[in-house]
Amino acid sequence: MLAHKLARSLNTRSASSPWMRYLNSICSNGSNAGSSIAMASSGEQHRAVTAAAALRSLSSKSSNWIPDCSLDTDIVHGGVVPDDKTGAILTPVYLSTTFVQESVDKYLSKGYSYSRTNNPTVKMLEEKVARIENGYDSICVSTGMAATASCINAFMNTGDHCVITNCSYGGTNRICREQFVPLGMQFSFVDFTDPKTVEAAIRPNTKLIFSESPTNPTLTLADLSAISEIAKRHGVLHVCDSTFATPYVCRPLDHGCDLTIQSLTKYYDGLNIGTGGALVAKTPELHARIKLIQNMHGNIMSPMTAFLMLQTMKTMGLRIRRQSESAMKIATFLEGHPKVSRVVYPGLASHPQKELADRQHRDGLHGGMLWFDVIGDPIKLMDTIKRPWTLCENLGASESIITACAVMTHANMIREDRLKVGITDGFIRISVGIEDPDDLIRGLDDALGRL
Repeated sequence: MLAHKLARSLNTRSASSPWMRYLNSICSNGSNAGSSIAMASSGEQHRAVTAAAALRSLSSKSSNWIPDCSLDTDIVHGGVVPDDKTGAILTPVYLSTTFVQESVDKYLSKGYSYSRTNNPTVKMLEEKVARIENGYDSICVSTGMAATASCINAFMNTGDHCVITNCSYGGTNRICREQFVPLGMQFSFVDFTDPKTVEAAIRPNTKLIFSESPTNPTLTLADLSAISEIAKRHGVLHVCDSTFATPYVCRPLDHGCDLTIQSLTKYYDGLNIGTGGALVAKTPELHARIKLIQNMHGNIMSPMTAFLMLQTMKTMGLRIRRQSESAMKIATFLEGHPKVSRVVYPGLASHPQKELADRQHRDGLHGGMLWFDVIGDPIKLMDTIKRPWTLCENLGASESIITACAVMTHANMIREDRLKVGITDGFIRISVGIEDPDDLIRGLDDALGRL
């Protein structure tokens, strides 16, 4: 209301001034979140896009770069420019709640007013994430689950329906069942390995298709191009949680998805330092909507965390190449072990979707995640395995992590649902780090031999 009153009292000011652009953007209430682009009107859409574009231009400056740099180069540099005043090669940490304005007429002329809405350090991370994900822009929030919640809050209302993979991350499954269903939203948890099953689940009130590829923890894949084509035919948004793949293995927006979710805690950070999440939008309109939701919810990342992730993500390509190679070596070892009944890794010839994995994943890389089923007591395996394996939650880090999903990461799933998607009591998920793979194999062999 205050923003509307201020806008009316200042109606003699230029509509293109930074002040008016700011007022116009925050006056948009996004009440039609269920529409395909979730904007209330073309006028509001235009104003929000104008505000977003103005901020983007302030945070990204042209530089004397060779054209068409590779993904590996973008992961290191990604549009980051030296600090104007000092020439510092790293983006400074702006630990400031508020930003002084020169005058009312020049309000927001530098792009920042309050760190809940935008912070220069966080904005640089958002720009960089969007660049390597091949999106228009992104929001960076406190955790991966915060990114998931932001997506559903942005594009669904009471009475709306979502088609979602039946093997999503346990936290995603839980928030849909325990928070959004009681609010009147509807979810169909279906098998995404067959796009026809996804299409058959679409209803007249479907607003969102929520895929995850590879899934956590079963490593099943979704044919993102085929499902995106289905979504477009039905006027539905398609979002993919691509945390396991990372943009280094697969970029969902390149396969027709409208939005990508990343838990930055995992491979982006890669060092077990911080938590964060990102929601990447393919278009200015979608970004304006998710940015509004972020601002209203106050769901932000701290500048210090953003600074650290700007540094740790520089080695993502190096880490994922090493982790993928080691994961393949470990998966091959486990396939031949007498105490292992099944091994699943997208790089193995035995993976039921190997053709799709080779087609959808970049450069023959399939990531650092795999799982196996043990013959024997999985708890004993967890309790006796030696370092360098680490018993804990999280994944994608430089340290190799081993997890009993049934009693740890997916314990909140209904047991019947868990068993339906193949998460048995003996299901062991491993996140391969960057240690010597032969040391990791010796550790597994020793623990399996004790069962």
